[in-house]
Amino acid sequence: MDIRQVRSFIAVAHALNFSRAAKQLNLSQPALSAQVKALESHLNAELLERNRRSVRLTTVGAAFLLDAEALLEQIRDIELRVASISSGDIGHLRIGFVASATLEIVPAIAVAFRRQYPRVSLDLKNLPTVGQVEALRNGTLDAGFVRMPLAEKGISVVLVHREPFAIVVAKSHPLAREKKLAVSQLAGEKFISYGRQWAPAFYESWTGICRNAGYMPNVVQETAEMSTALALVSAGLGVAIVPEGITRGHRGRVAVTTLRREKIQSEIGMASISDRQSPLLRHLMGIAKQVAQRRF
Repeated sequence: MDIRQVRSFIAVAHALNFSRAAKQLNLSQPALSAQVKALESHLNAELLERNRRSVRLTTVGAAFLLDAEALLEQIRDIELRVASISSGDIGHLRIGFVASATLEIVPAIAVAFRRQYPRVSLDLKNLPTVGQVEALRNGTLDAGFVRMPLAEKGISVVLVHREPFAIVVAKSHPLAREKKLAVSQLAGEKFISYGRQWAPAFYESWTGICRNAGYMPNVVQETAEMSTALALVSAGLGVAIVPEGITRGHRGRVAVTTLRREKIQSEIGMASISDRQSPLLRHLMGIAKQVAQRRF
């Protein structure tokens, strides 16, 4: 059944005049008559009774008109929905994030995105950076907020957050009394660290601060969560260098020295597969950049 035939029938059914209906559809009258006849032939039913003076619906035609109008309404809904999906105004995004990004950056981006695109649902999942890379590659994630630097073939990363690193020591540690604690003073200390296996490039980044100070940190314990690392530091098991923002909920238990002069900073980026840039992802990236600009 050709949708053009259905539209032609509806026009005639309302006008009850082939000439007026043809003008409405910008068709010739013979062409319109041919479409209606083809529809009747397909349905094996007479939809219209016509003679030289009048056109009227048959009982079958009146019943079919209701179904035909409902069909066109459904088609219009489908067209609108497809257009919305194509433009990125409706849909679903699966987003990964490192736990340390949940304090500020991810909630701020999620709130801003939902405000602007309320018909897009977000599925947020806590994953380490390496887990997000794997999920992006196998298609179970659409985007991820990862620890930078990240250099993975086929994955593009846009910087969305930057902050200084900070030294963290237990309140009971002798260095906690230092007013201007320097990285060089940690040379003989035991370090607690976010695990190299979950974000190798990030591990190289923060240890680079120590290398610039003339030593390689002695990491005695790696953890899967930065909050766990801070808990171990507060218990006196070692010291740590972590992104400054992570320390904000722990300052009652640890002493924090922000490294504002260090060129090496902690960065979070939005990662996605380079050749899977859908309108939805471009919208998310735009919102992430807007939020980032307000924070830098």
